[in-house]
Amino acid sequence: MVITFCGHTQFVPTADCFNRIISFLTERVGDKPVNIYLGGYGAFDLFAYDCCKKYKERNPNVSLYYITPYMPSKSQEEDFDGRRKRYDGIIYPELEDKPKRFAIFYRNQWMVDRADCVIAYVVRTWGGA
Repeated sequence: MVITFCGHTQFVPTADCFNRIISFLTERVGDKPVNIYLGGYGAFDLFAYDCCKKYKERNPNVSLYYITPYMPSKSQEEDFDGRRKRYDGIIYPELEDKPKRFAIFYRNQWMVDRADCVIAYVVRTWGGA
């Protein structure tokens, strides 16, 4: 099973949202193996990571993957080193043929296309989420 999270950058985490996501994962996944695809940009992505990390502490069958819209430049290597430590893997969906300014949009589309379930936080009709 693959679950992905997509959402707008502006997000204010609450205990209720945290509990709802943990409850959803517990009910939907249980102790079955699951790959969770995460974006890693903005407040919602960071919140989703925190929820999934907490869920992973209780369920060893969870694998967290950072899906990057860009290959790291030399200046980004340190950031990627940190991500390598926090995630079980980093996946680059090969978006070289897409304009760089739309890379996050295409990355999100790639994630959704491969997911069995999408948990989203969307507050407007425009933007990458």
